[in-house]
Amino acid sequence: MSEDIVLEDLPYDELRDRAFAVAESRRDLGFFVDLFNHAPAMHDASTEGGDLGAIGGSVIEAVRAARQAFGEDAVGDLEPLFRARFATYVREHETS
Repeated sequence: MSEDIVLEDLPYDELRDRAFAVAESRRDLGFFVDLFNHAPAMHDASTEGGDLGAIGGSVIEAVRAARQAFGEDAVGDLEPLFRARFATYVREHETS
């Protein structure tokens, strides 16, 4: 990773895709579960008897679900939270 790039300055979709690519290559299903735990839609589903079982199959399924759930239009006011999470994840796990 280039030290000159300020990850938080990247367009949201680019930063999200970069974090998702790192997590997918690491087969880090926990990263996606953590994101879903902070998504407003998951809080709504949990009060109606829903759970994360729907994304539990594979990392590929989790990435597909996350791309839909964490699109720029879907996160609304929580974009800064997710942007920070994506940037932190990339810094911690992306290899040069």
